[in-house]
Parts: sequence; structure tokens; C-alpha cells
Amino acid sequence: MAKEYRTIDEVAGPLMLVRDVEHASYNELGEIILSNGKKRLCKVLEIDGSNALVQLFESSAGINLENSRVKFLGHGIELGVSRDLLGRVFDGMGRPIDNGPEILPDKKMPADGVAMNPASRNYPEEFVQTGISAIDGLNTLVRGQKLPIFSASGLPHANLAAQIARQAKVLGKSENFAVVFAAIGITFEEANFFIEDFKKNGSLERTVLFINLANDPAIERIATPRMALTAAEYLAFDLNMHVLVILTDITNYADALREVSAAKREIPSRRGYPGYMYTDLASLYERAGRLKGKDGSITMIPILTMPEDDKTHPIPDLTGYITEGQIILSRELYRKDIVPPIDVLPSLSRLKDKGIGENKTRADHSGVMNQLFSAYAIGKDAKELMTILGEDAISEVDRIYVKFADEFEKKYLSQGFYTDRSIQETLEVGWELLSLLPKSELKRIDYEFIDKYYKGSD
Repeated sequence: MAKEYRTIDEVAGPLMLVRDVEHASYNELGEIILSNGKKRLCKVLEIDGSNALVQLFESSAGINLENSRVKFLGHGIELGVSRDLLGRVFDGMGRPIDNGPEILPDKKMPADGVAMNPASRNYPEEFVQTGISAIDGLNTLVRGQKLPIFSASGLPHANLAAQIARQAKVLGKSENFAVVFAAIGITFEEANFFIEDFKKNGSLERTVLFINLANDPAIERIATPRMALTAAEYLAFDLNMHVLVILTDITNYADALREVSAAKREIPSRRGYPGYMYTDLASLYERAGRLKGKDGSITMIPILTMPEDDKTHPIPDLTGYITEGQIILSRELYRKDIVPPIDVLPSLSRLKDKGIGENKTRADHSGVMNQLFSAYAIGKDAKELMTILGEDAISEVDRIYVKFADEFEKKYLSQGFYTDRSIQETLEVGWELLSLLPKSELKRIDYEFIDKYYKGSD
């Protein structure tokens, strides 16, 4: 039986110092037993000789230094896993909050996990269809990839996250596909939106939800994405499922990391965030991928709100270094009622070329993608020039490109949050738009595809 200690020396905010402790270790889980018999969880943050500094998972209210006791459980944070995780809603510590029964676990897995060894990875190359043209057609998501969404305050990233969770699928094979959705530091209203949305459209059956609310302790916020990734690893590598992990909002996670770091009086780095934030984020992101010898996979979409719309802020900056691209939401497009407001020009999927083409999407996909990018960029430039100089100052071809840019935003980007387009439909919309251009302007597509799909006049 674990030894109990009555040597609580100090409680300061979310931290507590316990003296004369034997054999406690970093990250070990502890239990605080109050004088009334109630129990609260804590985690060891630091060991200094026989002193243990622990982080409380709940409020410190009611902890009496003389009468409260602490015992250490001999293990870190764990998640009990089984196939019954699917269709359930948990809090940030993996406790059911959907009024359903407790999970009877097949086994318990440590929540901290480990990043995948690069030498044991398979290269991501299979297409994942999200049903969103701006992603599928131009910034393709590939199975095993880490593709973050950079949003900003007031933009509808929650709706986009729910849409991807609803619609994402693997094509061409009857494979098990699951979604693990972790909501980090969100409001009750947002939590209710996600739960009701998944229930309404029936996607909850293949989804595991972890909900951490804004008023939950910071240490639980740090645990939430790790719980989600532990569930994903079990589904992917024990049950051979293909799992899409959506983490929203990573900014709330990083702020919790900063809060805990400040409480520990660590020396801050950029914007007050701890100097190890890059390593910490990498310990999350690098748990996604495909493993050699395993049929399952973990694909990850972390979502973060950029403070002050600043792409150079430490959170998006470090995330960009670790992941394979980014999808950027635009305030300008959102003001024009274009939803989802994905700005495709600065967005990037570094693995998109690996997941498209014959036997994956369609043979003409690469050419259509490049031509749409080019035409939209030219159209936006021509539009700016027309605004400055007037319509008469630009050429007839430039006016066609201006029309193309407007139609591209209306028909290709703006599909709403409840339209699920197949990749074939996305490519057809692309050809419909390209047919607005003279055939002589289609310089990035092979002639055989122009002859087959072009609908415009020569």
C-alpha cells in the first residue's frame, strides 16, 4: 500500500510542496486526501532531494496543511483504453462526462507516450478526403501528416474543425476510420456545439471526444492532448484503425504551459513562454504518423488562434517548424462571407504532391491545382491594379483574371460548413472555373487533360 505523507509544507496557487518524500519521481501521479475524506489528484513537477513540488489538478481550496495527506501512486497519468472509447465523451483527464458507464479497459497506457522514431516511420502518401475543396484540391491532406490550421480570434475555426471531423474519410478502401477530437480550454457553449454537432449527424459513433473547459485547471489542459493522442495510438496501432486527431486550441495549451512555467518561477523565453515550448509541442506533434509493420495511422490537424493575427508569434512560428505545412484562415475572406475562409495562397501542404495523381485522386489533379493557384494569384494582382488605376487601365486578359478570382472565391472556396464535396466534384468545379480562361492561358496542364475536361471556347 502506498505510503501517506502528512508533510505538506506550503501551498502557493496551483503548486504544493511536500517534504520528506521517499522514492517519488518526476511526472508521478499523486492523491491528496482532505480532512473530510475527499480526494484530489496532483502530479509531481520537480524533485529536490526529499522534497517534492506537485501541481494540483483542482483548486487548492480546503487543503489544510496539518490534516491533509498525500500519497504517490507509483505511475504517471494513464488512460484505460478499449474499443468502447468510440462514441464516448471524456473530460481532459479521461473521465466520462456523457452519463455513460466507466470504460472497462483492455489495458492502461501512459498518457505521456513517446514521439515516433524517424527510422521506424513509413512515408505519408495516401490521400485523406476532408470534403473541403480548398484543402482537398489545393492543400491536400495525406495520411500520417501533421497539417495545422492557423486561425485568429473571431474566425470560425470551431465550425471548420467540426466539418473536418464529420466529413473526413479514406477513399477506395473499406478501412476502419476514427476521429479523436480534443477541445482544449474552450467555453461550455463551444463544448456543447461540438457534442451536439457530432450527435446530430451521427459521426459520434466513430469519434472519441476529450473536452477541457476554460475554467478547468491548467495542468488538466496540458494533459488533454496527451490523453487524446494516447487514445489515438491505441486505436491506430492496437486496433489497426486510421485515426484523424484534431486538437483545438493549441494556443490555450501553450498558455497553460506558460502559466505552469511561471508558477515554477522558470526563466521565461519569447513572450513569456518557457524556453522548452518547442520541445514540448514536438512531443505532441511527433506522435502522429505511420509506423512500419503497422496497418493503422495517425493523421493530425492541430488548430491554433494566432494572437493579434501574428504569424510570427511563438506558437504558430514553432508549430510551423515542426509540422508539414499550414492552412491559414483569412479575416478578409470571412468579411466577404466566404466560408470556410481559407486563404489558399499562403497556405501550404508540404506533402500534397505525395497524395494526389492517378490511382490516388485523379491524373489531372496536379495540373489543375497548379493552374488554379497561378490563375488566382494573377487575378488578385490584377484586381489590386484595377483598384488603383481603374478598369480601363488593365488589359482584356487581366479583366478575365479578375472575374476568375471573384468566381473562384464564390464557387470554389465558399462551399459552407455543411457541403461535403468528393475529390471528383472538387476537380469538376476547378475545371468549370478554368474554363473561364482562354485555352492559351492554361500553361500548367497537359494537353490531354485540356482536351478531355476543358469546357470553354477556344
